[in-house]
Amino acid sequence: MQIYFSPEFFREDAQVLNIVTQNNDPAGYLTFLTKDQKMYVFGVLENEGVTEDFKDLVKPYVQGLLKIDPEMEVYTYLTAGGKKVEIEVSGKKG
Repeated sequence: MQIYFSPEFFREDAQVLNIVTQNNDPAGYLTFLTKDQKMYVFGVLENEGVTEDFKDLVKPYVQGLLKIDPEMEVYTYLTAGGKKVEIEVSGKKG
């Protein structure tokens, strides 16, 4: 199953992205908040079976956002099927 981002809300300091399947069925969400050189990334994926796809989707997106300010600290909390998902990012803190 392929998963994709579907933008829901965009602002300079916050984003909400729906995660959908190739059939446009909802599969989860991803939220970014930035404040004072800190980025908070929260995400929930319903199906644990696509955890690697989830990581492959989220990591380059976060890395792209860090190009705005490479010194930004990154705090993440991601889950897939109720289990915590870890990703490595190149910000000050991952």
